[in-house]
Amino acid sequence: MNKTQLKKRFDKKDFDAGASSLKIFIWYFISTLFFRSGLIPFSVILVMILRLFGAKIGRDVRIKPFVNIKYPWKLSIDDHTWIGENCCIENLARVSLEKNVCLSQGCMILTGNHDYKSPYFDLITREVYIEEGAWIGAKSVVCPGIRVFSHAILTVGSIATQNLEAYTIYQGNPAVKVRIRTIE
Repeated sequence: MNKTQLKKRFDKKDFDAGASSLKIFIWYFISTLFFRSGLIPFSVILVMILRLFGAKIGRDVRIKPFVNIKYPWKLSIDDHTWIGENCCIENLARVSLEKNVCLSQGCMILTGNHDYKSPYFDLITREVYIEEGAWIGAKSVVCPGIRVFSHAILTVGSIATQNLEAYTIYQGNPAVKVRIRTIE
């Protein structure tokens, strides 16, 4: 077994935040003041602010207080989607939410990770795509590069480490299929 000490800096490779340092700096303060503080509990205002920072957002989108969004310019949210309290969208890469998606309280959408095989802990980013009618349960995690297909459910506290099939319910860590979703 070869022991390697990780270096104190990690390699970001070709990572592009997608905005200037000034825009990122301003977003950090706006996000802290209006989103993560819960100071503004009105979806209409939060949606307007996200649009000003480049998010593509459809109609009738609900965003609850205490939400953490890393880069709004890398976020697409379609009509009638709900983002619950304390959700974290750590979108170093694009995150796309189709129509009627529900992100329940405290869930995390992750697009970045590190290469544990590299002594420089290189940054790895992958997009996340959540299709129409999918439901991400409270305190659950969607890992980088995952596609949640139409109307799939990730149950409370579960971790999606692989794509979730359409109309299927997943549970556990790592999440596994437990049953088919039937909508009556």
